[in-house]
Amino acid sequence: MNAATPTAPTLPDGPTADTLWLGLDTGGTFTDAVLLDSGRRVVASAKSLTTHWDLSIGIGGAIRAVLAAHPDPQVRSHVSLVSVSTTLATNSVVENRFSPICTFLVGFDEAMIERSGLRRDAGSVLVPVKGGHDATGDELAPLDEAAVLAAVAECEARVDAFAVAARFSVRNPSHEMRLRQLIRSVSRKTVTCAHELSSKLDAPRRALTAALNARLTPQIRHLIEALGAVLGEESIIAPLMIVKGDGSLMRADVALEYPVETILSGPAASVVGAGFLTGLADFAVSDMGGTTTDVAVVSNGRPLINDEGALIGGWRTMVEAVDVRTTGLGGDSEVDFDRDTRLRVGPRKAMPLSLLAHQKPAILADLRALAVQDRLPDFPTQYAFRNPGRIAPAHLDGLELRAWDALAEEPRRVSNVVRNLPGLAALRRLADARLVTIAAFTPSDAMHVLGRQQGWCAEASELGARILATQERNGRSADRMSTPTEIAERTTEHVVRESARIILATALAHDPGVEARAGRFGILGDRLVEDTIAGRRFSGLLDARLALATPVVAIGAPVGAYYPEVARRLGAPLSIPEHAAVCNAVGAVAGVVAQTVDILVNQPTFKVFRVHDPAGSRDYEDVEEALAHAKRVAAELALAAARRAGAADPHVETSVTERRAHMGAGDYLAEAHVRATATGRPLAGGDRAA
Repeated sequence: MNAATPTAPTLPDGPTADTLWLGLDTGGTFTDAVLLDSGRRVVASAKSLTTHWDLSIGIGGAIRAVLAAHPDPQVRSHVSLVSVSTTLATNSVVENRFSPICTFLVGFDEAMIERSGLRRDAGSVLVPVKGGHDATGDELAPLDEAAVLAAVAECEARVDAFAVAARFSVRNPSHEMRLRQLIRSVSRKTVTCAHELSSKLDAPRRALTAALNARLTPQIRHLIEALGAVLGEESIIAPLMIVKGDGSLMRADVALEYPVETILSGPAASVVGAGFLTGLADFAVSDMGGTTTDVAVVSNGRPLINDEGALIGGWRTMVEAVDVRTTGLGGDSEVDFDRDTRLRVGPRKAMPLSLLAHQKPAILADLRALAVQDRLPDFPTQYAFRNPGRIAPAHLDGLELRAWDALAEEPRRVSNVVRNLPGLAALRRLADARLVTIAAFTPSDAMHVLGRQQGWCAEASELGARILATQERNGRSADRMSTPTEIAERTTEHVVRESARIILATALAHDPGVEARAGRFGILGDRLVEDTIAGRRFSGLLDARLALATPVVAIGAPVGAYYPEVARRLGAPLSIPEHAAVCNAVGAVAGVVAQTVDILVNQPTFKVFRVHDPAGSRDYEDVEEALAHAKRVAAELALAAARRAGAADPHVETSVTERRAHMGAGDYLAEAHVRATATGRPLAGGDRAA
């Protein structure tokens, strides 16, 4: 089913007077938890560090902390709904961490296979199969069932899931449905059909979307199992929902079938949560976390949706999602110097030195020793350690294995683990695989140096800044060395400028002809952008600057330190709502369940109107009868999908978009797109299904 834009950023119905809703967000750095009461208020919130090697640890910590923050000792028995937003699917795509699958391509020629991009994944199996349909839904060739069964028998033991994509399956899905039936007759592994994920034409992109869906199934299963285990330990019995990439919700068991729809779940939840907490209908929302900053635009209470589908890690899916711009800039972005000894922040994430020393105080002695040295080792502010309970996979290359063997669960200087940049790249690959953690100076450390953030070890942050200052002086052969405060202030200024830059780029992207081309806005535009974000006067004779026409809603734990200055430079009102630090978790329970079904009606021959029903095509001689059938079927399917996704009492809206062609004195219907969207509040414990 296609995703649908939530109709409003507020709950259609909240918890009842004696129940609570639990919202969770598993981010790159923290797992957040909130409890909402019947007044749609946040009555408790908590954070716990995300433990990527075992999600249940971080999730359990957040859940137990938020339950302990509620004054009622019987709070567990009052939780009637649990909903989670997650970056798990997004990060898996970005980091190219996939499970091996087998993808059947029915009726595809070689050019279609190449355009799909599926050959990029060397670890999976592609099986072209004879069959498919034409643009009218008529069969081009019979499905080669014997070839399908032979391929399943050959690769079933080597793959974790199957994906199926047939040519023009949105006009006739019978070959995809039959292929799934054949696979299920001999295998218990999941099967994804492309026509169930999108009704749009473009078979190669539908195939890619189906393949991504199949690849993500094990990761989402890991999250759901971890959640289920923690909820069971805490004696919480309630429906479990997952946030989709458009901000709407679906039941966890449905998410397990369509995990690709959770891509951009985290940013979508931030948009919904921002609207819910502020009550604004028109705004730009900037969500700054530990790893990234995500910016989106909301107009008339609805987040703008990317009609082309979510673009993540170079993969263009056909799943509708919030149109969000992401940059590798966050509170935990690594701070270092480039080859020209210019300060840079991100895009890679690191554990802050202040957090490292807070958890492992013994590291302070080594930082103190480094801070008084004139000659520094390579990578002087970086430390690394193995994540608990991890073992080296068999597929590590030589550099990765040497780095792994040099590490332990206690942190070591990176200069003692690797000797050169290729070795550092290998170590970072281990970090991307969640095998190790790398620590370094970050914007969070800069905030500790400036006294604007507390809670971790400020001394470690100041020592890290002092080491960076020595590194800079040596690189520039300068007489004067920056102070730790100056390093921290320059780090903060960098974050402010880049935050303002991405907000401007996001706003300008929605003005055709003005958006950046190859990252540039032209000579005058680049000057305006640079002077605006730097807070400079445009020229001696002209006072020109860009100003945002809507408020900025800033959410995420670090925003209080940066966004008052960001908004000032953009000339925009700023809203940092209460509970901004846990806004994504709020958005996880402030959404609605929404499912959309699209049905095409076209005219393959004169006075024959064909309805491309998901169950099969049907022809009518009268156009009104064809449209009536399409609207009835679309509404029934949308309502059924919404109930299955967890809607308590969905309502449906149907629309028809016609494209007419002229002939002689009149015109005739060339094709019509019938869309039905069913929307409802999530079904909570104690509700009766409609």
